[in-house]
Amino acid sequence: MSYTEHMSSRGLTPQTRVLVSKIVEHESEIAARLGLPNTTSVVKIERLRLTAEDPFALETCYLPASEFSGLVSAPLGRVSLFATLERDYGIELAYADEEVDATAAEGHVAELLGVPRGAPVLRIRQVIYSTKGKATIYGVGFYRSERHQLFIRRFR
Repeated sequence: MSYTEHMSSRGLTPQTRVLVSKIVEHESEIAARLGLPNTTSVVKIERLRLTAEDPFALETCYLPASEFSGLVSAPLGRVSLFATLERDYGIELAYADEEVDATAAEGHVAELLGVPRGAPVLRIRQVIYSTKGKATIYGVGFYRSERHQLFIRRFR
C-alpha cells in the first residue's frame, strides 16, 4: 500500500515534500538490491511525509534510471509514486521483501523528522517487486516510532 493510500484509509490527508529527485551513479549497494550491475544509474527520490504539517517519515526510493528517468520531473509531491508507475509506465506492484528494525535518528534524519539525535526511529528497507517478479523499487524509510505501529498476523 502506498503512503497516499495508507493515510487516506486512516482518514488523514497525505502530504509530501520532495527533497531530492535526481539520477545518481555509483550506488553499488542499491544496484545490488535491485539485481542490477553495480555501475547502473538509479533515480533517487527522497520525500518527507507529513501528517497535519508534522513530519511522519523520511522515505528514499531508488529505481533503475534506464527505465524510470522521467520520474525525476514527475510531480511526486502531489501524486502517488505507485499510481504514477502504474499509469505512466504500465508497472503494477505486487509484493515487497522488507527488513524492519529500530535504529537511532542521526544527523539528516533527526533534523527532518524533528526528533533529537539518538531518538528511536523505525527503519524499513524494502525491495518492491512488480507482478512480473522484477525488483522495481528499493526503498529506505525512517519513521517516527511514536507514530507508527506494526501489526503482524501469523497463521499456523
